[in-house]
Amino acid sequence: MKAAILTHYNKKGTDLEIRDITIPVPDEKEVLVKVMAAAVNPLDNMIIRKEVKLIVPYSLPLIMGNELAGVVVKVGKNASHFKEGDRVYGRLPLHKIGAFAEYAAVPESALATIPDYFTFEQATTVPLTALTAMQAFELMHVQAGESVFISGGTGSLGAMAIPIAHALGLHVYTSGNKENEERVRKLGVEKFIDYKKENYVDVLDSVDYVLDTLGDRELPNEFKILKRGGHLVSLRGLPNGRFAQRNHMSWLKRVLFQVAGRKYDKMAAAKDQTYDFLFVHENGKQLEMINHLFDKDHPLDTSIDEIFSLDQINQALDKVKRGRSKGKTIIRMATE
Repeated sequence: MKAAILTHYNKKGTDLEIRDITIPVPDEKEVLVKVMAAAVNPLDNMIIRKEVKLIVPYSLPLIMGNELAGVVVKVGKNASHFKEGDRVYGRLPLHKIGAFAEYAAVPESALATIPDYFTFEQATTVPLTALTAMQAFELMHVQAGESVFISGGTGSLGAMAIPIAHALGLHVYTSGNKENEERVRKLGVEKFIDYKKENYVDVLDSVDYVLDTLGDRELPNEFKILKRGGHLVSLRGLPNGRFAQRNHMSWLKRVLFQVAGRKYDKMAAAKDQTYDFLFVHENGKQLEMINHLFDKDHPLDTSIDEIFSLDQINQALDKVKRGRSKGKTIIRMATE
């Protein structure tokens, strides 16, 4: 089979190699998936630049790709949740990625059934961002009727986080360019702040939760609008001691991340708030929960920017690196 492989790290980025390799054999609790589509994410470029090495120490050469959609073609002897022919999708395990390949052996616990109303290309836009939202809200222990501010909510993460937050019964606030207001309001935004006219710090106060997608430059302001005792989850800040402990990391990494995230922990402590850093992990059960939040009459919104072939993987990675996409960049591996 063909696969896109990282052979060396480079802080400026490097091309993946397309190689012919052996089709993997699924372990007892894995299924072999014929990959129909895979999504390209900023995370892929971060891995290439060695920016997540402390969190996930990958060995090279490495088959790249973090999320896929496809068809089960073989089932491990102790895998019982799926059968041959099932359409599945998922975020691959942190320790075993490999979506940019014609086949992937995946633990069945990482996968969920694709809703009938999704094509494979649409399905592969969902796992990473939807699971990020679900895991953030789980960390926050959200309750229906409470409020959440999603920074940078007009981007790809917001396109998943907003409707999921709305479906969970939260009052959803975000800020962005006026041209995106109508779109995000349809997704479930209750209060939209046009950043060219107003600063959300001057508009919002005592928000129950904040989902940060912007990082260091905005975190002080996000803590300001968060209520006393509120909870902030960041996707762009720095890992802290709570992150290392939650992920059962070594004592050395716990110390390193405790030091790295100390600044944000101090910001949070000023008003008895809580700061958590999130690096999304695989979870098939959470994907199934997302399936149940939506249906064909009220589907989860998906957006595809451009579709490439596997041979064009480096063009796709470059497109994502340049930013300003209007949806997910997809690698089509096979036709239905």
